[in-house]
Amino acid sequence: MHYRVYSGPKGSTDVSPLEKSQLLFKEFAMLDDALSWARHLELSGRIPLLIEGDDGTRLDRRAIINALRVGMREQLDR
Repeated sequence: MHYRVYSGPKGSTDVSPLEKSQLLFKEFAMLDDALSWARHLELSGRIPLLIEGDDGTRLDRRAIINALRVGMREQLDR
């Protein structure tokens, strides 16, 4: 299983299927690793635009942000 994290500069809009082939992406074997990379992107001034998995997983920019926020809340609750 592979998960691809597509990224862009701050202010980027949602990804259309045609634009996807022109975007940079990094590939991971696990969804947790892909989400960790998405968090890294946010901290470095870029934004994660899309996470797609071979299993049909598809997280758009808003879903990624929500997932990262839930993860942050869980860490704070510990």
